[in-house]
Amino acid sequence: MLYWAIVCLIIAVVAGVLGFGGIAGAATEFAQILFFIFLVLLVVSVVVNVLRGRGPK
Repeated sequence: MLYWAIVCLIIAVVAGVLGFGGIAGAATEFAQILFFIFLVLLVVSVVVNVLRGRGPK
């Protein structure tokens, strides 16, 4: 999922450089949504592992 967020960010940067404002905005929003979903899943995973007694190695 992080891969797709980075891909969308690159598309947004390229579209912004070329002057496609609508495409750049949409790709940026999509990348932000994927980033926050990834961040929430990371936090949930860490909390579940701590509650199960499996701390970081």
